[in-house]
Order: sequence, then C-alpha cells, then structure tokens
Amino acid sequence: MFTRREMPRAVVADMLGRLAVALTAGIDLRRAWQMEIARVPSAWRPRMESVAKALAQGSPLAEAFEAAGSTFSPLVRGMVAVGDRTGHEAETLRELSSLLHRGVRTTRELRRSLVGPAFQLTVALAVVGFLIFMAGMMSHDILRIGLRGVRGLITYLAIVAGVAAVGWLLLGQAVANWQRHGVVRLVVDRIPVIGSASRAAEAAVWCRAASLASGTGLDAGRLLKLASSVAPGLAVDTIAVEDRLRAGATLAEALDQTRRFPLRVLEVIAVGEATGNTSEVLDRLAGQFDDEAREGFEAAARGAGFLVWAAVAGLITLIVFRIFSSYLGAIQDAAGGR
Repeated sequence: MFTRREMPRAVVADMLGRLAVALTAGIDLRRAWQMEIARVPSAWRPRMESVAKALAQGSPLAEAFEAAGSTFSPLVRGMVAVGDRTGHEAETLRELSSLLHRGVRTTRELRRSLVGPAFQLTVALAVVGFLIFMAGMMSHDILRIGLRGVRGLITYLAIVAGVAAVGWLLLGQAVANWQRHGVVRLVVDRIPVIGSASRAAEAAVWCRAASLASGTGLDAGRLLKLASSVAPGLAVDTIAVEDRLRAGATLAEALDQTRRFPLRVLEVIAVGEATGNTSEVLDRLAGQFDDEAREGFEAAARGAGFLVWAAVAGLITLIVFRIFSSYLGAIQDAAGGR
C-alpha cells in the first residue's frame, strides 16, 4: 500500500519533459516509461513499476497513473487525461512539464526569500539558549525568566521543540483544510496580499487547464470538469452550465451566472469565443495570473520577513533590558548592603 505523499514536482516535471521528447521522436510510451524508472529516485520506483504494469496491460497513461495512488497530483492526472482523450500526449506532457517547472521556480524563489528571516530567528533563539546556560555559572538569573544552567537550557529547548511541533502540526492541518476548500481557504482569501495572490494562482491553474483542453478540442463539459479538478476553488456545476449553453448562452455568460469567476477570466473567454482563439487568450491570461501570484507571494514573504525581523529585534531588546535590569538590581543590592 502506497503512502499519500506525492512525487516532488521537480522530479515529475523532468520526467514528463523527457517523455514528451521520447513520444515526439516516435518511441513507444511503454518503452519510454521503462527508461524513466531507472532515472527517478529509488524511493519512487515501486510506484513507477505499478504504472509500467498498467501500461503493459493496455491502459492509457492517465488510467495507469491511478495504479500509483496519489503519487501524481490531480493537476498531472487531469492534464494527462486530456492528452489521452485527444491523442495529443506529447504536446500535453510538454505543456504540463513547463507548467510544473514554473511552479517549482516560484516555490524556490519564495523559500530563498525566507532564508534570511529564518536564520535571524534561529540565531536569536540560540542566543537566548546560550544566556540561559551561562546564567547557571553566575550568582543570579540574568534573563529573569526562571531558567538557569543546564536544566534550564533543557527546559527551554523542550519548550521551543514543543512550539515548533505544534506549529508544524497546525500547518499540516491547515494545508489539508485548504485542499478540501474548507474554512482556511475562506480566511486566507480575505487576507490582504496573500488572498489576492492565492486567488491569482488558482485562476492561473484554471486558465492553463482550460487553455489546454480548449486547444485539444474538448467540449465545454469536459473542459470544465478538467479545470475544476485542478482548481477546486473555481469548480462549477457542469450540468447546470451545459444546460445554459444548450439554452443559447455563451460559455462566458454561463460561467458568469455561477458568480465564481473573476471578471478578467470571463472577458477573456468572451473574446476567445468571438475570435475563435480561446486557447491562446486563456494561455496568455494564465501567464498574467502567474506573474501576479508570484509577485503577491514574494510581497507576502517580504512582509513575513519584516515581522520576523521585528520579533527578533524585540527579543534582543528584551534580553538587553533584562540583563541591564539584572545587573542594576545587583548593584543596588550591593550598595544597600554597604
């Protein structure tokens, strides 16, 4: 039984890119997949083998992915299904690889922006631990927090570890709630900067999936099902939309009645329907949303960095004040003793 952990996006992006090249060169999918098994990290090879067995039995790639459990994200499975249904496997895999690579680059940029604040916080916590340890060698508690020496340091480290563990657990639950489109998503959507960035990121994914589906000739119903599977926040009742389409509404008008889409998306879809190039205009809009999401998350990261810096500065100020007041009290006690 496989775990629920997904294969890293960077690994999937590289693998899909190579598969696209192999298929374009005329190499059979089953042979190309066997070549990929040896290239992925060993921890993922059993799952890759399960896909290879399904392919050998004649299953299309999207169905074969189901044999690997949750190894591949809904976005990957949904996009690959489009390629299977339309016969554009190589083009789909190439576009999907490019999309995943963009996501990986954005994530790396965000992580780099948080390295500095994380280092500052780590140094500040280490300084507190050092002062607690040094207090055990002195006659008084220089920090005046009731922790001194080795025993105080152990207690302090246990508190820090406990807070970190609880924070990590809460973060995991928040991510799971987000994926279920729960209350966390509703709260985040209302946070300045982060909310707009998260909505832009989801709109970008929806536009990219809809662009690919439109370009490969899928009908509106299947297009919306695919886009909804990869962007749950913009999921719609496809049956109701199809009913409106049969009643004579355009796709933009039918989606407008759902009250779930940004005006920009509806305007672009309307232009695409009028000009017959829906796929191209959605792809361009997806790029714009990608840029907005990246800029928003980078701004949020800078804001988080400032908050961490402020917290570290406040902690250092408190430490200095505690040490000063401790020595001042000792001097006053000594003076009073005279």
